[in-house]
Amino acid sequence: MNKLILLGNLTRDPEIRYSQGSNMAIARFSIAVNRRSPREGDPDSDFFNCTAFGKQAEFVEKYFHKGSRMLLTGRVQNDNYTNKNGEKVYSVQVIAEEVEFAERKSTADSMFAGGGDGGSMPAPPDPGTASAGDDDFVDIEGAVQGDIPFFQS
Repeated sequence: MNKLILLGNLTRDPEIRYSQGSNMAIARFSIAVNRRSPREGDPDSDFFNCTAFGKQAEFVEKYFHKGSRMLLTGRVQNDNYTNKNGEKVYSVQVIAEEVEFAERKSTADSMFAGGGDGGSMPAPPDPGTASAGDDDFVDIEGAVQGDIPFFQS
């Protein structure tokens, strides 16, 4: 099984292009993932080159930008080739299968309200009132029950 889950921040804005034959969208981006416990002298983050295709690529290009926090599920693919000098070049590519927003509630609120770098993003539907405390959860009782599938009180 080849399954990978990454949680991190985009290091640059996604670059999108379209294939010539099928006109399929292809988005390339890089994500920085913090290590849990870096060893002394080791870098604190790993950087992964990622590619998304089709509607997923268009979604990434439209809603994510440098610094955006992303939860990505995908697979690892070898991208090995021989360069002009006849040397074998080894690289790994992450192919995105699912991409989700992973912003903290306070960051997302400021982005959707027009503040920060995400000011051009459309406002999401109102999920209800935030629960007490500093957590990022939404109070389901305060939400519109008809908007929550399979809600039972």
